[in-house]
Amino acid sequence: MGYVHALEMLPQELIEKIQEYVDGQVIYIPKVNSKKCKWGEKTDTKAYFKERNFKIYNSYKNGTTVIELSEKYFLTPKSIQRIIRSIQIL
Repeated sequence: MGYVHALEMLPQELIEKIQEYVDGQVIYIPKVNSKKCKWGEKTDTKAYFKERNFKIYNSYKNGTTVIELSEKYFLTPKSIQRIIRSIQIL
């Protein structure tokens, strides 16, 4: 997220009104709820983890132990178990 100078985006009257509250400070203006994206929507991260989790599940079904999977994927055994359990439910 980059910063944009207020003078480039907002009318002078609005800047003056905002300065009454936060003169010279950096503020964050959140997005409108309708414009918010779910986690991983704008990148391929969600797809990456879904594919990784199916690989973990298939390896487990083919005999790889939870400990071996945790070492291979650098996850705790509890995380591996949670991934396996979540896919079994599907």
